[in-house]
Amino acid sequence: MPQDSSGLASAIASPTHYSSRADGGQTALLSLATSVPPIVLRQSDVVARAASLFDGRRSDIDRLLPVFENAGIATRHSCVPLDWYEKPHSWSERNRLYIDNALALLGEAADACLANAACEATEIDAIVTVSTTGIATPSLDAHLVNRLGLRSDVVRLPIFGLGCAGGVLGLARAAALARAMPGARVLFLVVELCALTFRKTDQSKSNIIAAALFGDGAAAALIGPGGSDAGRALAIGKSGEHTWPDSLNVMGWQVEDDGLGVLFSRDIPTLVRDEFCAAADAFLARHDLTRNDIDSFVCHPGGTKVIAALEDALHLRPGTMHEARYVLRRYGNMSAATVLFVLDRHLRGEASPRRVLLSALGPGFTAAFMTLERP
Repeated sequence: MPQDSSGLASAIASPTHYSSRADGGQTALLSLATSVPPIVLRQSDVVARAASLFDGRRSDIDRLLPVFENAGIATRHSCVPLDWYEKPHSWSERNRLYIDNALALLGEAADACLANAACEATEIDAIVTVSTTGIATPSLDAHLVNRLGLRSDVVRLPIFGLGCAGGVLGLARAAALARAMPGARVLFLVVELCALTFRKTDQSKSNIIAAALFGDGAAAALIGPGGSDAGRALAIGKSGEHTWPDSLNVMGWQVEDDGLGVLFSRDIPTLVRDEFCAAADAFLARHDLTRNDIDSFVCHPGGTKVIAALEDALHLRPGTMHEARYVLRRYGNMSAATVLFVLDRHLRGEASPRRVLLSALGPGFTAAFMTLERP
């Protein structure tokens, strides 16, 4: 599958090859790359097809069609064409497609990430893989050992169930693993194939909204020592999370006979507007920081209403999160991978920020946080 043609698959690091295995004193994000499948779904085409896919007598599709038009999305990428949704598909068929396409996208993103950091696959000491839109045993990382040419003693950590928060929480787990293995290089991979989860038999409002929002994508990040020779690498700072009590029904999947059924609460934008800021402030305070110490907020764009709620919650001017809106418009919501697409956009901007607060919201209901800083 081809790399993202917009150039998002290039790395943020200078092409410095690290020959030293000594700890550079900091754990750093050395390289970042993304990939998407080749099939482009134009939102206008999806809208035209939606009425025929959903049973108008059993769903609110006629009333909910404006959801597609107001989603702030122009295009998305998918590993299957629109025609695929016309026929029923079993859970086993969906999952076979998930494994095949996930491995292709992860291989592409990983190759680009390592190449741009001038790092050989044999130099990777650990691999952390995050995904929630399918299952694989042996896990995806086990498949990738041979595919990427990793060493046989590479440490593997597959993570399932984090949903949209997986991009931040997975990166935090990878950084923690790197700190526990001084001098190690850790490859962090995330892939979500949300398009495979759409089920035409599900006439619920949540499924219709998901059909308007979700796309497919993957990202790879290289984490390692961040010494003085680390070029433009970003130091990985503190990380943390906040899980609200009694919130399991806010977001997630329900396993059905023919696949995964999406669970969305209509209250998510309200929850973000009312409670996200307090959680972010508490995280920052634990590390002697305030919002005034943050140059840029890099947030997972769950949807246009969520982005607006985040700006309100953080007391930002409307439109401040223009990079998040760009990624949503261009790629849709790719669950855990999305926030890394937004980070890539920020880091390639003319005025790259000195200190970033990375955040995402996912099942739990959980807010994930991480700080990234220029040396």
